[in-house]
Amino acid sequence: MDRIEILKNIAKKLVGFFIAMIILSIVLFYFARLAPGDPLQSFYGDAVESMTTEELNKARVRLGLDGPIYLQYIRWVSNALHGDFGISLKYKIPAMDVVSPLIGNTLILGGLAYILVFALATLLAIICAINEDTILDKIICKVGTFTYYLPAFWLGVILVLIFSINMHILPSSGAYDVGKESDLGNRISHLILPLIVMITSHLWYYAYMIRNKLLDETRKDYVLLAKVKGLGKIKIVCVHCLRNVAPTIVSIMAISIPHVLSGTYIAESVFNYPGIGLLSVESAKYHDYNLLMLVVLITGLMVILSSIIAQFINEIIDPRMKETGVSAWQK
Repeated sequence: MDRIEILKNIAKKLVGFFIAMIILSIVLFYFARLAPGDPLQSFYGDAVESMTTEELNKARVRLGLDGPIYLQYIRWVSNALHGDFGISLKYKIPAMDVVSPLIGNTLILGGLAYILVFALATLLAIICAINEDTILDKIICKVGTFTYYLPAFWLGVILVLIFSINMHILPSSGAYDVGKESDLGNRISHLILPLIVMITSHLWYYAYMIRNKLLDETRKDYVLLAKVKGLGKIKIVCVHCLRNVAPTIVSIMAISIPHVLSGTYIAESVFNYPGIGLLSVESAKYHDYNLLMLVVLITGLMVILSSIIAQFINEIIDPRMKETGVSAWQK
């Protein structure tokens, strides 16, 4: 692929990215505005009931809630392009100022869970593929299936009851104790329970898919030839088979971003962990349109970008994808 084709490919992906973000913003903006409830109530509270019609109209103009929805959207986009995402109706400060301190918390929790899930899923898949149909493989499959179907909320409550309330070993909520923001050990202790819930909820789902891909790979002709040459099963699976299914694993990792991210939001809600997941729930509850728009757009940005990056990585791992245009997931 020459330089011109590479530039065209990048330009095509950028155009697709911006189109996807525009469509997402339009759909979200319209559905948020059509939802029942009055956002003025979130901003002014009970004072709304004593406002005159003129005061209500001025309040709507101030918050950008006046006029048809399409005009509100145009006005919002114009401001957003200049970095102004509006005022949070609940916190009464710029929406970006509310979100900025919390993005790091979500990225830490979600990023650690993401890395651990796929590292452990790949390890479990390799163990199962090497020990196919043995007692160890069957035990891992049974236990994995059981843990996967445990409700995340229920598991979180049980963990808090055991380790926080009864044993007083781990904290039950928050990202750190008051005044210990820079204490790494304190932050890690607050991450343990949410990470356990997220890993338990996602691990076997992806380990099972990778396991099946590896088992399919072990039945191909080149594996039989490697066995005839005297190569051990561990080397065949860990070196040859794993390398050939690597594009598939990357594709699985790419499409798993929304899944793991939703798990992060659930964990934040269960453990009252201050992140954009918990913030999204609050913004929807209080009809905080500007905050909800910003949080969902950030989420959409991460999902779409991760898919584009994964596609580039797949093309590097498997150059055939440049010619066929077929993803490894479809092979």
